[in-house]
Amino acid sequence: MSAYLKVSGLEKRFGGLLALQDCSFTIAERRITCLVGPNGAGKTTIFNVITGFLKPDEGSVTFRGRSLDGLAPQAVVHAGIARTFQNLRLFADLTALDNVMVGLPRQFAEEPLGAIFRPLHAARTQGRRREEALEILSHVGLADRATERVRNLSYGEQKLLTVARVLATGAELLLLDEPASGLSAGALDNIMALLRRLQNEGKTLLVVEHNTRVVQQIADDVLFLHQGHLMAQGTPQQIIADPALAEIYFGGAI
Repeated sequence: MSAYLKVSGLEKRFGGLLALQDCSFTIAERRITCLVGPNGAGKTTIFNVITGFLKPDEGSVTFRGRSLDGLAPQAVVHAGIARTFQNLRLFADLTALDNVMVGLPRQFAEEPLGAIFRPLHAARTQGRRREEALEILSHVGLADRATERVRNLSYGEQKLLTVARVLATGAELLLLDEPASGLSAGALDNIMALLRRLQNEGKTLLVVEHNTRVVQQIADDVLFLHQGHLMAQGTPQQIIADPALAEIYFGGAI
């Protein structure tokens, strides 16, 4: 049986910088895998390669046995993989509801011709989409903020909204880039509870994370990346207890 997500021999260069070198790993379905390592290790580069934002110089990525090589980002989403970004990339002047609706798969009724020739159908379709977006917002705890402009949301609420938007795509594999960074203690607990709930609902998560408390509490598996190469893979306890990895990641002070 083929691996759920398989990354094989990835290499990526930016001029003279080798960002990824012979990077290979697999992740299992319906588990939370945390991708850790020091700054500059290549974590976000891996996300960009998997999701089609960057083309690798060498290597391949397969998802459920299907090659993702050469696919554009939108095609990767259609294949079942969606991701968030460190800088959130939300539409600050739109409402939370509108931001989620943008992530929903488009239908013919939303196109100009569909709205012109089938206006009633287009209106019903738009109503169903609003209901679906409201359900997703409710699922992440933002139902009461649906009509609020994003710029007026707290940072923690904006983080939740980025998760809501990837859920809107219907993707089964979610790549989350530092979903817990910069959060207060209360917001941190909320995001960890949400990630575990998504896993219980059948989602698979690959999460870039620096907070060791978060890694210990949510991760089933951990991938340790250093200088673009996978150095270790194991449980959170195994990775954090390894003195060699601690020296690289924490300067010896874990």
